[in-house]
Amino acid sequence: MVDMKSSRTPNKPAVVACQPSNQGQQQQQGQASSPEALDPSEETTDTEDNEEEDLGVLDDQRSIILHLLSQLKLGMDLTRVVLPTFILEKRSLLEMYANFMAHPDMFLSITSGSTPEERIVRFVEYYLTAFHEGRKGAVAKKPYNPILGENFRCSWDVPRERVRPLRANSSTGSNSAPPATACSAPASSQRGTEGGGGGGGGNSDCYRVRFVAEQVSHHPPVSGFYCECKERRMCVNTHVWTKSKFMGMSVGVSMVGEGVLYLLEHDEEYVFTLPCAYARSILTVPWVELGGKVTISCAKSGYSATVTFHTKPFYGGKVHRVTAEVKHNHTGTIVCKAQGEWNGTLEFTYSSGETKVIDTSKLPIMKKKIRPLEKQGQYESRHLWQHVTASLKAGSMEAATEHKHRLEERQRSEGKQRAATKTPWKPKYFVKEGEGWVYHNPLWKAH
Repeated sequence: MVDMKSSRTPNKPAVVACQPSNQGQQQQQGQASSPEALDPSEETTDTEDNEEEDLGVLDDQRSIILHLLSQLKLGMDLTRVVLPTFILEKRSLLEMYANFMAHPDMFLSITSGSTPEERIVRFVEYYLTAFHEGRKGAVAKKPYNPILGENFRCSWDVPRERVRPLRANSSTGSNSAPPATACSAPASSQRGTEGGGGGGGGNSDCYRVRFVAEQVSHHPPVSGFYCECKERRMCVNTHVWTKSKFMGMSVGVSMVGEGVLYLLEHDEEYVFTLPCAYARSILTVPWVELGGKVTISCAKSGYSATVTFHTKPFYGGKVHRVTAEVKHNHTGTIVCKAQGEWNGTLEFTYSSGETKVIDTSKLPIMKKKIRPLEKQGQYESRHLWQHVTASLKAGSMEAATEHKHRLEERQRSEGKQRAATKTPWKPKYFVKEGEGWVYHNPLWKAH
């Protein structure tokens, strides 16, 4: 996988409060104010359940796919190819990235590690459990391609008692967790936190984790997403260029780019990459697998991890296999090994001889909180795609195709207007730094 290296700003002492910048005031008429200004009381627990039906390709759909395949060449870039509506999931790619945060309690526990070794091990544990909720159903379907300027915002209220050490005390352990409890805080204290981070007063029973994603470029298609918890003084910034290509009976998608996890309490940065995804058996029952080698590294501590997502061999072999190894670079000491399935059971072995098993299918999913459609701006993902989603739910592919076409035509028209007036596109929440994209007001730049 090719990396798009971002220009990262050195850590500065962080404070709990973030001041919103003026960047969010520019562009995208009809959008709501910047996420820092969102009132948490407007958000409600997400009730959408867009599970996809695990059906194979129907006969009439197969003929459409065959016709499409006849026009493609091996290795062809699919970025500009219009794909049939019936292969679409009922969510945007930007929301899929948010679903990688389905275990925010594990994410917040990373910074609680007492040593650099424990912190990178916790990050690897979180990383390996992040992908299973990103897939809805066993059959491969494609999220909506975000249009330029589209954004998705949500948050999680994470009960404080859920953020605890991940390792078991016994020689073998499993991923047990206390039951989730409702979060409560005086309304005035919640509103006083500018929409997130748990506030500085400690009045809430929960930490607040805030997420924002934006489509920052159309050609090439690049998404930026940022997630933070002010009270835990940690955030992650990621930019991803999705490159898709035709591979015969499969479609491959490379997630080119990188993410950086910032643990401000420890002045540590963890740089990581993302795996490739493959849609296999596209003429029968399409299914998704992840593949490729990714890296996680912390220059300050000298620890790094290699995670390998194994694709299924042509004959025999298991699906969804993943292996990982964490080591101390200066000594070459292996401090943790992991193996298993990224959407099933994962086994961890630590340098102490301790072992642990995590069954991702039994990990509790924390529902994100999101504002209802009537309070969303016109470029927010669910508001933007609501008619396509409703048509897909109703089984009306013709209506879904028509609504999707209208969105695409509007994007082309707006692009032509900008070209005619020589007005460059300027994202609302992210700024270009080097070859990457960085959230406009991240915790590490707060002052």
